[in-house]
Amino acid sequence: MAIQHARPGQIVDILPADGTLPSASSFALFKSGQLEVMRVVLPAGKAFPPHRVAGEITVQCLEGCIDLSVDGVSQELRPGQLLHLEGGVLHGLVGLEDSSALVTIVLGRP
Repeated sequence: MAIQHARPGQIVDILPADGTLPSASSFALFKSGQLEVMRVVLPAGKAFPPHRVAGEITVQCLEGCIDLSVDGVSQELRPGQLLHLEGGVLHGLVGLEDSSALVTIVLGRP
């Protein structure tokens, strides 16, 4: 069964219910022709291996603490902090504690 994405104008909860973060799942909130927004859940110790995407991205930590590596250089991303990357940059994520992030990917130009 395909995951239902949000419709334009629909309000979406991006934080899991209290106490459910470690068992929550990552999922795409919506995807259009030009943009994809995902909630990424990283339980403590879980890695999203280094990879590249063609378009620009933002990673906004919602809760927890994330080790975010950019071209092999690590830094901690904490709640309320946002990082922007150009397209094609090697990056990876590791949950230093149970964490979630809002990830936005630019897929194409109008």
